[in-house]
This record gives sequence, structure tokens and C-alpha cells, in this order.
Amino acid sequence: MSERKVRVRFAPSPTGALHIGGVRTALYNYLFARQHGGDLIFRIEDTDSNRFVPGAEEYIIESFKWLGIKFDEGVSFGGNNGPYRQSERRDIYKKYVQVLLDNGKAYIAFDTPEELDAKRKEIPNFQYDASTRLSMRNSLSMSKEEVDALIAEGKQYVVRFKIEPNEDVHVNDIIRGDVVINSSILDDKVLYKSADELPTYHLANIVDDHLMEVTHVIRGEEWLPSAPLHVLLYRAFGWADTMPEFAHLPLLLKPDGNGKLSKRDGDRLGFPVFPLEWHDPKSGEISSGYRESGYLPEAVINFLALLGWNPGNDQEIMSLDELVKLFDLHRCSKAGAKFDYEKARWFNHEYILKKDDAEIAELFKPVLSAHGVDVSAYSDAYLTSVVSLVKSRVNFVKELWDQARFFFVAPDSYAEKDIKKRWKEDTPRIMNELIEVLRGIEDFSSKPSEDIVIGWITEKEYHMGNVMNAFRLAVVGECKGPHMFDITELLGKEETIRRIEKAVEVLK
Repeated sequence: MSERKVRVRFAPSPTGALHIGGVRTALYNYLFARQHGGDLIFRIEDTDSNRFVPGAEEYIIESFKWLGIKFDEGVSFGGNNGPYRQSERRDIYKKYVQVLLDNGKAYIAFDTPEELDAKRKEIPNFQYDASTRLSMRNSLSMSKEEVDALIAEGKQYVVRFKIEPNEDVHVNDIIRGDVVINSSILDDKVLYKSADELPTYHLANIVDDHLMEVTHVIRGEEWLPSAPLHVLLYRAFGWADTMPEFAHLPLLLKPDGNGKLSKRDGDRLGFPVFPLEWHDPKSGEISSGYRESGYLPEAVINFLALLGWNPGNDQEIMSLDELVKLFDLHRCSKAGAKFDYEKARWFNHEYILKKDDAEIAELFKPVLSAHGVDVSAYSDAYLTSVVSLVKSRVNFVKELWDQARFFFVAPDSYAEKDIKKRWKEDTPRIMNELIEVLRGIEDFSSKPSEDIVIGWITEKEYHMGNVMNAFRLAVVGECKGPHMFDITELLGKEETIRRIEKAVEVLK
């Protein structure tokens, strides 16, 4: 195994939006592939034609593009192991179904849904296996002539895997160690259906992983019960020597830890469970996405990486390159990981702080435009300076508006609670004095302005807090915001004075 090039795959079904748990699985596959100089394959598992949802495949590809997770081959990426869409591999699967039939590892079954229902009513906890198969309508209990005649008539059938009972099947899992399941608890799984000439997931993924030379299967814990069946299938095909290693990742749990994370949890608690906004073509329902909610892709990646894995130290902020270097499947947890959506917001805040102010300013432009601000009226330098003053106060770029609107729109009203507390009877007189002091300042940048104004307040023996808060109320509209003289430097002398004059007039 060590001599083979590492090849992993992410193989979603196009049945709707991509769950954030699926994104984490893809991320772990990506990190593992990059760390080992291997390949990441993107495969579409669309054998269940009844569940196909238009637009889902494109949505999944767009999600990874936004997140920065790049595939080496697969649907829309090219490669030498195609087709990568399972619905286009019918003839390949038929060939391998026949191999199993020819070798006595599988059999044809004609039982109708009604007959199976009747059996379930007749036998408590009925399972189609070694103990019941000979009492059913299949090629093990019928003559070859009967079987051939039914097929010739066009009767629908399935192909079932023939599992030998009472064998301990070992699954060597990188995260969980040696997992042992007795074959007697497994049923004779359906591998192929004549109705649509398509295999089930179990056969298709084994054949595809073998032909695409996949060396490691990294997938969610929900597939662990199927792993013994997959081991038996590799053996049945004679592929045991090249069987991939398995790693079953811990589940993503609800924020309270009670059960698997679902879309309903996000709806109830107000956070997305999909990478991008999803418009369901069947129901018309719109589900929120991390992108549209204002999360930075780097923050989402960093947050997800730490849900079920830890780097072995206290480091939390890690770039994709750092994650590639540090990632180790052996450090993945066996237990499920609680989905802490507040932590996701914290990560977004940290990445906003890390990003260059000019880059955040570009992201802020659409927000300004949405609030009616003519962005072209402001220089990039001005926007960048505004961002530098307020970005430490927000978790999302869209929140910059609440923190910075006064840099673009003069207040047309004033916070009532601040008026009561900060605007005294003598405040208009003092503000008019302040206007004259400001007019006399030649260098209106922050430090010189501050020195002169503070000097004036001190000389006049005015109450520092009362004057400065009234000043802020007049310019900002409420007593909040960054350092006062950083604000006035950006607004400029004329605009600062104009705003104080207006406040004096309105609040007299």
C-alpha cells in the first residue's frame, strides 16, 4: 500500500444541497491528498435516479470553488479514469455483476415488493440471508431453466450478494482501529436492479474505487455499518490486496450534542448548514448558505477542520496550507463533534481581522451600495481607512454598515438616551466654542486635533466626558464608534463643523 500513490475521492449524490458535514468530509480528503502528494477525485454517485435533483451537481461544484477545495480529476475536471458520473458507467457495472454471478458470489432474485412484505409479516425481524434465501424466489432455489425463462419474459429482478454466515469480518479503520462484525448480522444486499439497469451504491462504489485506484476511503461514520459488506465485496472480486484503507469520520452533532446535525437545527438556531444558499427546485424553499450569510471561505474551512480533528496543540487559526502540513487522520476523534455555531462566528471575526483592510473594503462596497451609498464618490483609501477603524467590532462584513454608516451619511436624528445623558443646557454654547477651536486647527489629522481640543477643554476646566460625548453625539448621532479624532480626520474639518452646527440647531 505504501508504494501506491495516494488517491482519495469525494463522491456526493446530486440529491439536493451539500450538507456542511459533506464539506468537512471533502476537506479531510483534500488535506490528506495534498499532504501525501496524492490525487483528489470528484465523482458523482447518481445511481438512485428517483432522487436526482436538477442543479444539485452544479451547486456542489460551485460550493467547492468558493471554498478553495480543488480537485485533480472527476466530473467537470477531466481525467483518465472516467466517466466519473455513475449513471454513465452502466456497462462497466454489468460486467462486474456478471463476474460475481459467474463465480457464485451473487444470485438473481425475483421476489416482488408484495412478496417481501408478506415475508416480513410472517417472520419477525425478517432478513434476506442464508437462513431465508432458499425459501425465496431466486436462482438458488429455482432451476436455471426457470430463471432464464423469467428473464426472457422481461420479469424484473435484482442481483443479491451471497453472504456466508458466521464469519468475523475485520475492518481495519485508521481512526477506530480493528472493527469486527460477524457476517450473520448482514443481509444479502441488493447490488443491481434490472428495472433501471443500475447498481446500488454498494457495488458501484467498490467497482469505481478499484478501477480508479483509490487507496484510502475517508467518509462519514454513517458508512461504518456498511464497511464489512464492502470488505467482503473486495474479497469476492479478488481485490483484497489492493483494497483501500478506511477512515470513518465522527458525526457532526447538533449544538447540544444530542443527535446528528440537521437543516432544522440551523433553521431553529439561525445558522446555515449549507455552504451556499440553496433554492430547492421542488419545494421552492430557500435555505441560507455560509457565503450569503457573510462568512469568509477561509474561516469556514478553518472552523470545519477542527470539528472532529485537532492538531495536537492549542493552535486554532490555520491557513489551508498549514492545515495540509498538520493534518493527521490518527488525530481524528472517534466521538461525534458538537457543531458550535458561535465558534464559527468567532472564526469569521478573526479572519476579518487577519485580512488586509483594502480587501475588506472591496467586500464592503456592495454593502454600501445596497444602503444607497454612491461608492464611486469615495476613494479606495477612504474606504480602507474606514474599515481599519471599525473592523475589530464586527463578525461579518455586512455588520460594518452599522459601525460605519456615519462616515457616509450625516446623522438626521440623535439617540434619545444619549441626548438625555450627554446634551446639557450649556452644551450648545460649548459646542459653538468647539466649532471655533476646530476652525483654527491647521493640521486636522488625529493627533494634532486631539492635542488642541483636549488642551482647550482642560484650559476651560470643562468636564472632559460631557464635552467629548456631546461632540461624538453631534458628529456620529450616538455615543459610539472608534476614537473621536480618527473619525474627524477622515470626515475632514468642514464636514465635522457642519455636523456640530446641525446638532446645535436641532437639539437647542
